[in-house]
Amino acid sequence: MPQLLLEIFSEEIPARMQQGAARDLDRMVSDRLKAAGLTWDALTTYAGPRRLTLVIDGLPAATPDREEEVKGPKASAPEQALEGFLRKTGLTRDQLTERDGVLYAVLSSKGRATTDLVAETVDQVIRAFPWPKSMRWGSGSLRWVRPIKRILCLFDGKVAPFEVDGIQSDAITEGHRFLGSGQLLKVSDFVDYRTQLEREFVLLDVADRKLRILEEAKAACAARGLVLVDDDGLLDEVAGLAEWPTPILGDMDPQFLALPPEVVRLSMKVHQKYFAVRSSTPSGGSTREAGEGGAPQLAPNFLVVANVEATDGGKALAAGNSRVLSARLNDARFFWDEDQKVGFDAWNEKLKGVTFHAKLGTLAERVERIAALAREIAPLVGADADQAETAARLCKADLASGMVGEFPELQGIMGGYYARLAGYPDAVADAVRDHYKPQGPADTVPTAPVTVAVALADKLDTLVGFFAIDEKPTGSKDPFALRRAALGVIRLVLENGVRLSLGGVLFGVAVASKFGAPTGILAFFADRLTVLLRDQGQRHDLVAAVFALGDDDLVRIVRRVEALAAFLATDDGANLLAGYKRASNILRAEEKKGPLPTGMVQTGLPNQPEAETTLAFAVNAARTAVETALETEDFAAAMTALAALRAPVDAFFEAVMVNSDVPEERDNRLKLLGQVRDVMGQVADFGQIAG
Repeated sequence: MPQLLLEIFSEEIPARMQQGAARDLDRMVSDRLKAAGLTWDALTTYAGPRRLTLVIDGLPAATPDREEEVKGPKASAPEQALEGFLRKTGLTRDQLTERDGVLYAVLSSKGRATTDLVAETVDQVIRAFPWPKSMRWGSGSLRWVRPIKRILCLFDGKVAPFEVDGIQSDAITEGHRFLGSGQLLKVSDFVDYRTQLEREFVLLDVADRKLRILEEAKAACAARGLVLVDDDGLLDEVAGLAEWPTPILGDMDPQFLALPPEVVRLSMKVHQKYFAVRSSTPSGGSTREAGEGGAPQLAPNFLVVANVEATDGGKALAAGNSRVLSARLNDARFFWDEDQKVGFDAWNEKLKGVTFHAKLGTLAERVERIAALAREIAPLVGADADQAETAARLCKADLASGMVGEFPELQGIMGGYYARLAGYPDAVADAVRDHYKPQGPADTVPTAPVTVAVALADKLDTLVGFFAIDEKPTGSKDPFALRRAALGVIRLVLENGVRLSLGGVLFGVAVASKFGAPTGILAFFADRLTVLLRDQGQRHDLVAAVFALGDDDLVRIVRRVEALAAFLATDDGANLLAGYKRASNILRAEEKKGPLPTGMVQTGLPNQPEAETTLAFAVNAARTAVETALETEDFAAAMTALAALRAPVDAFFEAVMVNSDVPEERDNRLKLLGQVRDVMGQVADFGQIAG
């Protein structure tokens, strides 16, 4: 089967856009070819600094013949409707078929040559490509991320001829801008294309570029007793900056290591796209960077990824980059020194003039709310209330510092350093540093009590405030990151085993802040907890079944869900659920007729079936056992108590007619089923469980 090879060759594509462009190219071409009825064996896309490439193997030489039935008007419809349908289909009345009083047209079309479809598809894709930013060049009307130089398009080894805004398709590509021979490369298929590019110092696949960077970078570091500091985000970026990436190890002035390591690394990464390097031997120093066990520290080196292979081994490149880095780090050192002259009082004063949100006041007012809330939460998490309040009053101050103004990514981190230098206790400094955590699913959760108190206060104030002014997330839009804040609260509570009434705390926050009670916030938390537990393998309906009880202790809710999931995985659980649903259906049907009978279930009635008596005693025993288990939060025991109902419930439905002709018997049996539902309802709302 033929192969399609497409390359769109342009000026440099920004690294951050490349992988998204590869996905868009895949999607847009696939959608159009599928719509034409084509299938294939494999489709792969590649993105790099100067080219987007697509290769499809096993593509038919032509699209299939197609036949489509189109529904028309009724046979009895007015003549005007029939004439309109005939014009639309291009058929005559005799060519229509009638079925069940409705007219149908069968439209046939012959297949098209794939080369024709490809020409049309490439033109459409290029013109509609969804670049985040695009530009025009020359006198043409075409827009692309950067000016397109040429388009290579081969189908079955031959050029698929077409033209896009004056750019004619051909079988020609180019190698590396600097290392290549400078000659145009004529290719015949994908294997030839890839082979020639590699000879011309172009690695087509981003995975190959990453591998080359890592292997050569680690080798360069190891040769000098150093270790590369891993940074997947930076690796992704630099792999999009060079077609033939060449890592070069450089030196920097050791005096800059007196700066916080986060500052050094961020200066390297953000401004210069350099990797940081560590010593491979333990030494003393910052426990934040080095770790409690004396792990290796940052070394006075950096690693830059060049797009050339220098004849001097990269010495001149390393020296030039070292000078640039020194200038950047001198700027950082200036901010570091100046910030220490200013301090927290001046920064907090500045926050009085910074609006957090038009409806929620200034950052200074927000700090006051967080401080009051942190003091209230402190006893719940075992934290010192004074330290929690102090940390909260300092936690946003570094937003007014010079260093955070230059590197917003360091908010909190710099506050922690400055608090330690100002003589505050480690617990306070650590809370300032880490109170934004966790900031995402992969982020670590603080465990230090003071930090937990401030982190919870920060996130709860955000959630209550924005819900109070009705700025809730809608669809995929969440401009204030409220989903992340709620997930952060949940993880802080669960992973630290914090026992609290979430509803009570939220109400307290609303009252203290004078925002008023927000609506829908508990349901929002339930949704976020459902997402978290679903990611951990739990069923969403089990979370709903437990939340329906009105419990708002997140730790207890999760324990209930886990116990419920384990119970329903057993035969007793599955069968009892079926019995519950049967009982509920009967009770629901009777409730439509009028109020259900109430009162005690009678035993020892004349002619009373043994299965009815047995279930009555079993329900009473289960109620006592369930209530005892729930008081001690032994949810596994509560499930065991319910499991004892499985056999009596099964026997009852097999041997007893609920809707007896004798009113007293019917009422007694409905009371009994109501008790079964009530006892099970103490554990969860089984009516919300699928199955």
